[in-house]
Amino acid sequence: MIEARGLTKRYGGTLAVEDLSFGVRPGSVTGFLGPNGSGKSTTMRMIMGLDRPDAGHATVAGRPYGELRWPLREVGALLEARTFHPGRSARSHLAALAAGGGIGPARVDAVLDTVGLTSVAGRRAGSFSLGMAQRLGIAAALLGDPAVLLFDEPVNGLDPEGVRWIRELMRSLAAEGRTVLLSSHLISEMALTADHLLVIGQGRLLADTSVAELTAPGRSLEEAFFTLTSGAATYRAGGTR
Repeated sequence: MIEARGLTKRYGGTLAVEDLSFGVRPGSVTGFLGPNGSGKSTTMRMIMGLDRPDAGHATVAGRPYGELRWPLREVGALLEARTFHPGRSARSHLAALAAGGGIGPARVDAVLDTVGLTSVAGRRAGSFSLGMAQRLGIAAALLGDPAVLLFDEPVNGLDPEGVRWIRELMRSLAAEGRTVLLSSHLISEMALTADHLLVIGQGRLLADTSVAELTAPGRSLEEAFFTLTSGAATYRAGGTR
């Protein structure tokens, strides 16, 4: 489970995230939906301990990420596609992560097979396309078989078959009882993948609800999304509280 309470983050004079509170529970895909620049990536970085909030806190299974004893076994994340040494092979990259996390080498081959990279496992990762790099990042997230998973825009660079594969993978991971937080700005794909939605705009939480509830009046998810985010833009422009 992921918990965020009062998360706030500024970069200079820019307020990236403002008093953000939510919970992400196991057993469903929670979509983190918002326009580009809305604060999704910043929030995920704060959950993973990569950015320090100016206020508030985030926990995974009741503890800050930095206090987890075996983080790879408890939390897996894909926040950037190309977080690997370009001269290493895909297998070597994962093997190094596994060794550092106390994970057996057999798991490396298992996740390479899961993401469809077995046939190119010996190639230098620097030669990979963006879509292949995304798959390698997903393999790294799955390496420790963690109960909590975060994916930031994982369909970037994937062809339609790859997008469908991501959708099925996310839903299968949630069906296993894992906590899955999936960010995207692609409304149509989120409508097909997520069970629950956190909608963010201008760094503020606009909705924390199921897809069914958000679209219950008979409107499309796209209509509901634009209604919510246009209101957030008005809030910022007016400067009211």
